[in-house]
Amino acid sequence: MKIEHIGKLLLIIVLISLFACNQNKNISENSLGESTHRGEGVLQSEGDLLMGVSSAVCYSGFRSGQHPDRGEGAINPSYEETLEDLKILSEDAGFRLLRIYDSGDNSEMVLRIIKENNINIKVMLGIWLRAESSNHTTCEWLTEPIPQAELLQNKMLNYIEIEQGIQLANAFKDIVVVVNVGNEALVDWNDHKVATDTIIAYVQKVRQSIEQDVTVADNYRWWADHGTELAKAVDFVSIHVYPVWEGKDINEGLSYSIENVMEVHKALPGAKIVISEAGWPSVASEFGERASEEKQQQYYNEFLSWSKEMNITTFIFEAFDEDWKGNPDNMMGAEKHWGLFTVDRKPKKVMQQYYQNQN
Repeated sequence: MKIEHIGKLLLIIVLISLFACNQNKNISENSLGESTHRGEGVLQSEGDLLMGVSSAVCYSGFRSGQHPDRGEGAINPSYEETLEDLKILSEDAGFRLLRIYDSGDNSEMVLRIIKENNINIKVMLGIWLRAESSNHTTCEWLTEPIPQAELLQNKMLNYIEIEQGIQLANAFKDIVVVVNVGNEALVDWNDHKVATDTIIAYVQKVRQSIEQDVTVADNYRWWADHGTELAKAVDFVSIHVYPVWEGKDINEGLSYSIENVMEVHKALPGAKIVISEAGWPSVASEFGERASEEKQQQYYNEFLSWSKEMNITTFIFEAFDEDWKGNPDNMMGAEKHWGLFTVDRKPKKVMQQYYQNQN
């Protein structure tokens, strides 16, 4: 073979090798991008799932005309209404884990109904914390400082609430699997702010008094930016993700939610993560066409499929619409329409799959 032919052959071999390397590099980069998009870096073990389930639901049973204490007493659901709700969630929708938000009379009734009727469902019990500091400069609906006397009274009420939560957790050990201390009490934009050090002290008190795991639920951004010390005090981190509140439409709903979770994982790499609130409203004057039953259904299916793949328990917010929430003069406001069911217990599109064989 002539030398020039050998040279051409070698050149061809080199070019083929370079092409193959570039192709492998592109495949590797594409795979890395897809891996990042899917959030595979936050993959947890099956043992990290609460009660072995990935899909759970947030529950508050207030119907039209009912509401928690607004200063003149609460109007709570009846025993029969609560029993109906729990049967809908456990028997129709198939949920095995729900979250309730406080340790008051209504929550005690939920636990008692589950026990007395042998309902196959477990509970993340809440301890609701009232404001112990006034964040009127950052909360848009606090127009003036909370009086110091009210803050001191709130602290006493928080002590009572903590004791009630401890008592309920111990009285219903077979039902309560987790106790959550405080809900969005750390973020600056809410009206019931409690200092981080105080919440850590409350968590420590609860952990010393019960056998179940203890957590704190708050916005993913707070956990990512400020959660290092609190993460050391809890058994796992509970985060809230709401892409629609951050201007996202459904085409970014899943990817943005995954980014939120990954931010927390990056900031707190050793922490087990539970998503204690995630959802999409079916109606919302604040969001216009970004809110609909179709988009709620899509977000529910996509996000729960992902969280199942990642072994992350996710509590969907929420079970039923609650028309007492938000502005009473705006019945189309987002706060009233996060439910998987309407306020009169009719299934929305996202739940109709469970009723297809019923008349």
